[in-house]
Amino acid sequence: MATDYDEVRSDVKESQDRSLEALQAANAPDARSVVKELDEADAFDEGLTPGGEIVSDELIVQVIPQREDEFTCYSCFLVRHQSQKAREANGHTYCIECEG
Repeated sequence: MATDYDEVRSDVKESQDRSLEALQAANAPDARSVVKELDEADAFDEGLTPGGEIVSDELIVQVIPQREDEFTCYSCFLVRHQSQKAREANGHTYCIECEG
């Protein structure tokens, strides 16, 4: 008797059918309800910080302009004091850490 090795075995086919039936019978949420739940969770988390405490204060930061004895490094974009200047080329200034 010839055996067809490409044919799906009966025990594998039955388990596939059973798992498909189990998935269809399960009360899986539809995509709309999942999106709605995620939106509700995001709305709840709006005023929370990573630690979980509620923050409703505005953050006020005073910006101090660059002084005459400071420069902005062209490589790392940090404002540095003139004593940390390593070189100046083509109108761009580089700090000691970036050149070092």
